[in-house]
Parts: sequence; structure tokens; C-alpha cells
Amino acid sequence: MPSTLATFNTPEMAMPDQPLFELDRLTIAFDGTTVVDRLSLKVGRGETMALVGESGSGKSVSALGALGLLPANVRVQGVRQLDGQDLAELTPRDWQRIRGSRVGFIFQEPMTSLNPLHNIGKQIGEVLRLHQGLTGQAARQRCRELLDRVRLPRADELLDTWPHQLSGGQRQRVMIAMAIANNPRLLIADEPTTALDVTVQKEILSLLAELRDEQGMGMLFITHDLNLVRHHAEQVCVMHQGRVEETGRVHEVFSSPRSDYTRDLLDAEPSGRPAPVKDHRALMQASGLSVSFQRPKRLFQRRPAPFDALHPLDLQVSPGETLGIVGESGSGKSTLAQALLRLVPSKGAVDFDGTRLDRLNRRDMRHQRRRFQVVFQDPFGSLSPRMPVADIISEGLRFHHPELGPSAVAQRVAATLQEVGLPEGCAARYPHEFSGGQRQRIAVARAIIMEPDLVILDEPTSALDRTVQAQLVNLLRELQSRRGISYLFISHDLAVVRAMAHRILVLKDGRVVEHGDCQDVLADPAMAYTRELVEAAGLSPARE
Repeated sequence: MPSTLATFNTPEMAMPDQPLFELDRLTIAFDGTTVVDRLSLKVGRGETMALVGESGSGKSVSALGALGLLPANVRVQGVRQLDGQDLAELTPRDWQRIRGSRVGFIFQEPMTSLNPLHNIGKQIGEVLRLHQGLTGQAARQRCRELLDRVRLPRADELLDTWPHQLSGGQRQRVMIAMAIANNPRLLIADEPTTALDVTVQKEILSLLAELRDEQGMGMLFITHDLNLVRHHAEQVCVMHQGRVEETGRVHEVFSSPRSDYTRDLLDAEPSGRPAPVKDHRALMQASGLSVSFQRPKRLFQRRPAPFDALHPLDLQVSPGETLGIVGESGSGKSTLAQALLRLVPSKGAVDFDGTRLDRLNRRDMRHQRRRFQVVFQDPFGSLSPRMPVADIISEGLRFHHPELGPSAVAQRVAATLQEVGLPEGCAARYPHEFSGGQRQRIAVARAIIMEPDLVILDEPTSALDRTVQAQLVNLLRELQSRRGISYLFISHDLAVVRAMAHRILVLKDGRVVEHGDCQDVLADPAMAYTRELVEAAGLSPARE
């Protein structure tokens, strides 16, 4: 039987008025449960269609189902067309040729999409080898060009690094480089700016717009950030619980929404301020804290000088206080958190409630860990795929409190799930069964079940839509007010930082640029770099 790809329409063969990509009554069901119900949308050549909605509304599942990326036992019905070709007719071999060449896909969670056993150069080079036949120096040169296009500095050096050595934003840009490597006709971007700071968001979306205009590429832009949709899409489709609420031109939908749900999305933004700090003593204090990493050594070359990821800095967090840490991707935000938790080698003093953490051995440090917890940036990468949610959330509790019986543990898990807005029935399910935002809430539940004194939150709201962000911010503030928990809140979303933080510390290239009262710094920044961040974020006036 001849391959259907042989008759796949080229841009010249497609009808002029025919959409590049079309879904008509797309329906997706898992084990008889419908998760996407009759979704219809069109993406034109050189056009960006935004698919928006709350976490779990079916946005990502729709894209995966349209491209045949769901398991074989999932039922997918409806019309799926690319350049007029029925995608349901394609063979597995045809799909292999299309994905990565005609269709590029930027996945939501780069750490789980990148191979931890291959360096960045090899992973981008594999895409070029499969679809263009490029190898050796030609492939490496093209890889450098792609990294330059997505605004990643030190391209030569990054080609030899591993995914775990990059920040979340850097990994996301590597994913974008891989997606655009073969100049696709259609780009499906699933939360492409989730892990990026506001200035890089602007650069990346401008880059994607340039590529779209240059190549006549169509883009399906899946996001929960309506501010980005407002500035970077022509059409929008709003989804809620697997169904389309409304669709149309962005300016029309946003100015005159017909659906109550769309109005709720447009009105949702984290607001208010945290409760005042009552106790100003130091719970955690760092002095002269710095981190350096050894650069990889190439054959027959001298060992290069270490890379200073974090230059010496001082900070203090009081009981019941939130210290916001902001800065561009790669500025040292996550490295700072890891150094405070003694997860990476560092220099300088770290004092936690009178105990010098930098002087503790492994056993004593393990005993201290019950008092502080961390929520990592990538929830899926930090959750064991082999454990049900109940075991994931209760693992630390069972380790540090062996005196608790199964019944007591189950009760604590149920109460914590309710606190973070997840149903009790999800305790027996596994991480892959949840959306990105739901997995983030599982990670938050795992942290707060220990009732810690300090929680380090590394981009905890990056995968959440605005309505859930506001709910999570309110929850974290309530927990802080009730229990006196301290937060080290790392984020590139300045609207969320403004609603959460008492004080703010701005990092750039591993150095402190500015620090002070959060409201004062964001309202009237003293440094040019901070002003650039605030302007790129497009912060609206603060609401109480």
C-alpha cells in the first residue's frame, strides 16, 4: 500500500482559501470518559490561533490527539486536516516524517521532553540528521545558529552541556530551537513561555512571529496567559471542561466576551497583599553565599575557569515573611535556592534558626530538612511516575514521622489535597494522569503536608492559569497567616510576586541588582534592569 505521505499537499497544492490546519468536531475519550467534546478550530497560513482555558480544560490533550501522540487505546474522532490532508489516514511512518519537519511541537515541560543522557548539541543534531541529513560540523554549525536565534548566549558552550545543567528557561528555549530546526509549516506551541521571564517571553514571541511571517507558518498557541494572547494572536478559542466556550478574533472576544467563563478569565489576576510581618528576627540568613560550577573540559585543552553562577550575596528571611526572588532565566534564582538547601556545593554561611547548615554533615542535614521544604519548577520531573499521588504526598511525612499509622497518614493526605483544590479521589491516581497545573498543586501539597517553617517555591505558578494562580496565591497567604510559614518565592511573574512578597531581591547574572520593599521596588524601581523587567511585564495598577 503506498504511503499517504506521498500525496501530502504542499503549500503550492493547497487551495488558497483553505486553512493550513483544521479540526472539526474533534472528540477525545479516555476509557469511555470524554475529555474533549467536539472541538472545532482553524489555523490559517501566517496566523496565530490561541487555545486558552483553565488547567485541565483539554487544551494540550486536543493538540496531542490531533497529531496522533496519544496512546492507541484513546478514542479520537472527528476531522483533522493539515494542508487539506486527512491526518487520520497517515501511517506511523508518515507521522514520523511529518513530526519535526512539517509540524513542530514545543512541549510544556522541557525537562521531561529532553533526554537526560544526551547533551544539548546531540539532541538538536538528531532532529537535523533525521529530517535534513546534516551531520558533523554542518550539524554543529546549524545548532549554533538555532541557539543564537532563540537568544541563548554562549552557544558553543551550551552545545556540550546536559539538560540538568540548564535553568528552566534555558531548557525551554532549547525546546523551541528543536521545534523550529526544520522550518515547520505548522508550529504547535504548548505553553512555550511558561518557564521564561518576562523579557525573554517578549523576545521569544517576537521571534516566533518573525518566523511565522517569514515562512507563512501557522501557529497554534496553547497558553493560560491572556496578556500574551492579547498581544501575540489574531484568533482565540476559549475552552472549558473540554468544550468550546467561544471563538473569534482576539480583540472582539476580549472586548465583548459572550461567555461568563471568558469574562471570569479576563478578570482573574492575583491581587491583594500578604499579611504584615510581626516577627522580624532572622529565620534563615545567608552571608557571602556564592556558587561556582566547573566547566566541561575538552580533549587536549586546558581546564577552563569555573563559571560563577552566584556571586557572594547576603539575604535574610523572617518568620511569616515572603522574600521574592526575580530575574531573567539563568540569573541564578534556582541556584540560590539550591545553595540555601545545601543541594549544590557553595561557599559562605547559611544559618537556619540558629543552626549553621553549611557546617552540618549529611545525617544532621537530613534531620533539619523536615523544617523546610521546596516546590520545584518542573512538577512532573520532581514527581515519581511509579508512585500514586497519596504515596508521593505522604513520602516525607512517613519518613520523618514514622509514629503515624496508615489511617493518620491517609487523613493528612486527604486534608492536604482539599487545601490545594484537588479531589480526594485523585489520591490513587498517577502523575501522568493530571494536567501540568494539577501536577503543580500535587507538588505544593507534598511540601505543605510537612508543616514546615520555610518553603522555597521555585516558579510554583508558572504552569497555572490565572484563575488557579489567584486561588493558589490566596491559599499560600492563608497558610502563611495561619501557620507563620516563611516563603522564598522565585518567579518571573511580577504580578504574582507583587501579590505574594513582602520584600523583593532582583538578580542578574548571579549578582544582586536591587532589593527592598516589594511594593516600592515594583512601583518605582531604582535600577534600569528592574525597570526593564517591570515594563516587559506590563503590570497593571495594583489591586487590594
